[in-house]
Amino acid sequence: MAAVLARAEIEASGVDALVAGDIGPSGAIMAPIGTLDFDEAVEIFEEQARALVAGGVDLLWIETMSDLEEIRAAITGARRAAPALPLVATMTFDTRGHTMMGVSPERAVGALQDWGADAIGGNCGNGPDELIPVVTKMRAVAPDAVLVGKSNAGMPELVDMKAVYRAEPAAMAAYALEVRAAGASIIGACCGSTPAHLRAMSEALVPR
Repeated sequence: MAAVLARAEIEASGVDALVAGDIGPSGAIMAPIGTLDFDEAVEIFEEQARALVAGGVDLLWIETMSDLEEIRAAITGARRAAPALPLVATMTFDTRGHTMMGVSPERAVGALQDWGADAIGGNCGNGPDELIPVVTKMRAVAPDAVLVGKSNAGMPELVDMKAVYRAEPAAMAAYALEVRAAGASIIGACCGSTPAHLRAMSEALVPR
C-alpha cells in the first residue's frame, strides 16, 4: 500500500521522481550464530520484494543491514522477484567504521558488487562524520561503483527516552557536498531528517 500511495502522490504532484521499495533487516540473527536459515531469509525477502513490485515501485532498496549473509539473502530474494529492476544495497557502519557484525566498507563494496547490486553504500549510523569516511574507503577500492551516502541527521541522543537528532538543515547541506566529493552519486538522508533537511541538501547539490 505504501508503494501505491507514493506513486499516487508523485503523479498528483507532477514531480519527476522515482518510487523506491524499501527492504530492511529481518531483526533476526543469521545461522549459525542465530536461528534464521539462509533459504528461509531468501523467501522472506522475496515475498517483501514481490509485494513492492506489485505496488509499482521503480527500484528496490535494501538498507540498514549489518550482516553480509543477510544482505546476500535479501539481494537473492529481490532478484528472484524482480530480475530487471535497479537494486540499491546499503549497510550501516556504526561500530568503529564497521557494521555491528564487523564488516568493513571495503569488504562490503566488493561483496555487494559480486552479488549484483547496482548501487552500494552506507546509510543510517551515527551521522555524516562516520558516513563520509565509509564512502571514501569504498571509492578507494571500487573506483567504478555507483556509491550511496544516506546519513542520519547527526548522532542520535537519548532525551526523555526519545532519540533526538541535532544536525540542522545547513549541516546536512554541507554533508551532502562533502559526501559527493568523497564519491557518492546517490545522496540522501536517513533517521531524524525532515523535509527541511532534504530541501537544504537538494539546494546545495543543485543550486537554483
